Amino acid sequence: MSPGVLVAGIGNIFLGDDGFGVEVVRRLAGKPLPPGVRVADFGIRGLHLAFELLEHPDDTTVLVDVTPRGGEPGTVYLIEPDLETLAGPAGGPADAHDMTPAAVFGLLRSLGGTPGRVLIVGCEPLATEEERGLSPPVEGAVDEAVGLILEVLTRESSRENLAGDPAGTLQEGGL
Repeated sequence: MSPGVLVAGIGNIFLGDDGFGVEVVRRLAGKPLPPGVRVADFGIRGLHLAFELLEHPDDTTVLVDVTPRGGEPGTVYLIEPDLETLAGPAGGPADAHDMTPAAVFGLLRSLGGTPGRVLIVGCEPLATEEERGLSPPVEGAVDEAVGLILEVLTRESSRENLAGDPAGTLQEGGL
């Protein structure tokens, strides 16, 4: 089986803008996607995401989540993280509801797995307090994020079709 792409929406819909990733994958699921792309809402289920990554180690994973980086609320980022730094050392018991990338990749490492390529499509949040619904700037960024993910999927699909051609490295913050 050839590698595919997993687009994983993560976040808590009861914490305002933290529901960004969930809303993005909900909208993305209604779009035509290239073969081999799986779109899933993982919500706050970090343990489930770690096992999904363990089962598909060669896949590209696109995490969709709020990403506070100090920009204007609603700013969309494309990041290729340093997974060695992100995962850190494995430690402590697994928390099925801990959805930070560090917790997910730390758990994956403790299970003996390593992810394939990982990208993060993030959005600068305005508020992540207890409330349902996205703030206006983050709501306005959802369609931009969907468009960005579709561009990434097109690029990943063409990379897959260029057998043996080395892939370039994505720079943090842009294509």
